[in-house]
Amino acid sequence: MPSSPVTLTSPARWVAAGWADLCRNPVPGLVHGLLVTAFGAWLLWIARDRFWLLAGAFSGFLIVAPILATGLYAVSRGLERGQRIGMAEVWALWRSGDARLVRFGLLLGLAGTGWVLTSAALITLWSPVPIHKPMDFLRHVVLVREIGLFEVWLLLGALLAAPVFASTLVALPMLVDRPVAVSAAVFRSWRAVASHPGPATLWAVCIALLVGLGMASGLLGLIVLIPLMGHASWHAYRDLTAGDGQG
Repeated sequence: MPSSPVTLTSPARWVAAGWADLCRNPVPGLVHGLLVTAFGAWLLWIARDRFWLLAGAFSGFLIVAPILATGLYAVSRGLERGQRIGMAEVWALWRSGDARLVRFGLLLGLAGTGWVLTSAALITLWSPVPIHKPMDFLRHVVLVREIGLFEVWLLLGALLAAPVFASTLVALPMLVDRPVAVSAAVFRSWRAVASHPGPATLWAVCIALLVGLGMASGLLGLIVLIPLMGHASWHAYRDLTAGDGQG
């Protein structure tokens, strides 16, 4: 499948291509979406009265989420090759014990855990009142007039999310697609972001908006939005590595 030049309109094309993949082979994607949504609901349940923890847990989960999309990359690659990949093949990929994916997943897990702990510490130590409910967070952190906790919370989250995004944008699909080392895949990912900062930034914003939409729907929208983003990320990878000479 020929790749297209990467421009500021590319994120819209990636989303359209991801939607087409989901429609052509919906079962693996919807299974991914259901599993992620169920995990999100579990997080909501265990931290329902501890929003100081929940805020970091959800955003930390997003840091780890790219490793969970590896099965979706395999599905999109199969569709490119005229193959219909089912959950059996996805399960085989997960059970393969690929040391590169395991190592990358552990690193993302450490980053996510670090952010959960940092977020919880910021909110509990800096907030003037205990944060138990979402409305507490909105009232005492987001809507306060003084510049402080919320801005620092966002800034630190962005400082962590930006390098993680730059490291995973191309690297994870590449590890599924090619027998390359983790360091080489991460380097190629950073190079792609540096070469196309505008489209990469827009894609990051699109992902954030789609995740926000899914959460605003009571998590139910994530059943469809998670596979949509996973498949679209495969097409982003294909376009961003079009000059590598490998297909």
